[in-house]
Amino acid sequence: MDFAPDATTRDVTARAHAFLEEHVLPAEPVLDAQLAATPDEWTVRPVVRELQAEARAQGLWNLFLPGDHGGAGLTNLQYAPVAEVTGWSPRLAPPAFNCAAPDTGNMEVLNDFGTPAQKEEWLEPLLDARIRSAFCMTEPEVASSDATNIGTRIRRDGDHYVITGRKWWSTGAMNPDAAVFIVMGKTDPDAARHRQQSMILVPRDTPGVRIVRPLTVFGYDDRDHGGHAEVAFDDARVPASHLIAGEGDGFAIAQARLGPGRIHHCMRALGMGERALALMIDRASARHAFGRALAEQGVVREWIAEARIQLESLRLLVLKTAWLMDTVGNRNAMTEIQAIKIAVPRAVQQIMDRAIQLHGGAGVSSDTPLAELYAGVRSLRIADGPDEVHLSSLGRAQLRA
Repeated sequence: MDFAPDATTRDVTARAHAFLEEHVLPAEPVLDAQLAATPDEWTVRPVVRELQAEARAQGLWNLFLPGDHGGAGLTNLQYAPVAEVTGWSPRLAPPAFNCAAPDTGNMEVLNDFGTPAQKEEWLEPLLDARIRSAFCMTEPEVASSDATNIGTRIRRDGDHYVITGRKWWSTGAMNPDAAVFIVMGKTDPDAARHRQQSMILVPRDTPGVRIVRPLTVFGYDDRDHGGHAEVAFDDARVPASHLIAGEGDGFAIAQARLGPGRIHHCMRALGMGERALALMIDRASARHAFGRALAEQGVVREWIAEARIQLESLRLLVLKTAWLMDTVGNRNAMTEIQAIKIAVPRAVQQIMDRAIQLHGGAGVSSDTPLAELYAGVRSLRIADGPDEVHLSSLGRAQLRA
């Protein structure tokens, strides 16, 4: 059993880390200044465009997609350490590499299920970062942890489909550059439970598409990524050619989309945890209380030791999951995908909480990135399925086995 990464992984990860240190981390205060100067705008800020140009010039672009589809040709196992690097600065690093949600998942859907015409119209501009996109699945009126509950109606009318319903937590939808929404809804409410749903491409400027309001996470509006929105579809009419795959394929597409998304989220979360641990170590070494450095307090040493154990352990599980996805496919890696989706955000949330505690008042302020990182990782315990759903499913699978 060889735990060493291959030459490609070492090369790309090293270049991504150098880019993070040289370009991304120094750009964080620049982004803050640009956001403060244009507080009412949801567009991509100039510093992001500058980082994208530099990353593309260095070959750090679309790293999550196979090479024959406009990506770097990395496997899941090779991409995982790069995704962790981007977790050190989740506001800037993923969009810099054109690897930010929800565009990554939407590009994978178009790549795997889209028609040639759909790919030409939407996938190619996304690969070039000329447009952004949104994914509209969750609904305010139903428990969306059970995707079969979705009530949005996609009704066939001649050569068109008519979409009626309301979505929320549509990531990126506040950004006017989000030119297309992938919407999940029901085409046949009378079909078998997992064959009722379909996915369809809805251009932003379609009559009947209405942005109701932006949503915040613990007060953070995620403005630099295009925010989250509640979106109404009031008899929005699109050509039938905008349907992705076929009627009734929506649930299967959602499952295919969420598997890779979950591992990307988990690797980025580990990077967030590593940054929190680094901040803990710096704080413990520099801060003194009651006549000695915080690093000399036993409880602080325990927090740091436990964080290192958690991060190392979970990294191995995530890398095993990536390897399984590459070798036996997402379906056969479902146990591990569910396990990391439960374990990683939960552990990183604890590390963040302790890092905040160690920083005192500074930890809950905007003077450090910890509060915003905490908000992000806490939301991951709900996004793409809450912990309880995955625990129930994983437990049921173990009992069945």
